[in-house]
Amino acid sequence: MKDLIIVGAGPAGMSAAIYAVRSGLDTQVIEKFMPGGQVLNTADVENYPGFENPISGVDLVTAMDKQVRRLGAEIATADIVSVKRDDASDKIVCTDSSGETYEARAVIVATGSRYKHLGVPGESEHVGRGVSYCATCDAAFFRDKVTAVVGGGNTALDEALFLSRFASKVHIIHRRDKFRASQILVDRVKEHPKIEPVLNSIVKEIKGDKKVTNVKLADTIDGKERDLELDGVFIFVGYLPITEMLPDSVKNEWKEAVTDINMATSIPGIYAAGDIRAQSRKQIVTATSDGATAAMAAYEYITHEEL
Repeated sequence: MKDLIIVGAGPAGMSAAIYAVRSGLDTQVIEKFMPGGQVLNTADVENYPGFENPISGVDLVTAMDKQVRRLGAEIATADIVSVKRDDASDKIVCTDSSGETYEARAVIVATGSRYKHLGVPGESEHVGRGVSYCATCDAAFFRDKVTAVVGGGNTALDEALFLSRFASKVHIIHRRDKFRASQILVDRVKEHPKIEPVLNSIVKEIKGDKKVTNVKLADTIDGKERDLELDGVFIFVGYLPITEMLPDSVKNEWKEAVTDINMATSIPGIYAAGDIRAQSRKQIVTATSDGATAAMAAYEYITHEEL
């Protein structure tokens, strides 16, 4: 049995591992895919402290991963589908998709989030054929093509700017009359010659045969519909927390994990950190802060000491 299991190896999970190992806890990190999480899809990170110039998401999480391994954290690959407390033994039991169990005195769940879909006709049929949720991954396939980004937050504008390095045109389709992103990104988008905002508009349908050829838009003010011809649609309309493994009793109506200021859920020994947490700002720096806080709280819980 481990002192601490950390489920997920994104920024929150790796930060938790750093603090846990340095506190002397026997720690195991369990990750479904590969360390990094959503940050792997970020082209340039320029709001993480300590870097004078932008750093790629891959380089940032690679450095975190190397730091975790240097400190001696054990990293395993498994898909954890259940995290429960055994009240009889005071242990937290994690079960993976194959039925194997992992036991610890405390668990930090930092599984992050997945991309939210629009849910419109033609979306699922065209995934990989013009519909994408990652410009960093797929932009090169749309060199000199006309594309659209759907969304109005930081991620959408960031991805639109990256996509503009390849595409001949990038429309940004947003349901409101102004973007929700930080002002520096809004200014860059407005000044970019390849990017055209399409405001007060929603996507009603994604059309095409073997590949995307156009989208049907509806004006949010007068309801008028029109077709916009393009070759690719990149969707960034938010995230859904990956919390299926957690008991319903610790989640709110949006399936986010509810925690206190120490990242503790209502179940003793179970903590949550990063994008899965209610009221998370969904930033790399806040995720790492959550992870550090959760690890210190778990240490206090495990050792029954107060720092």
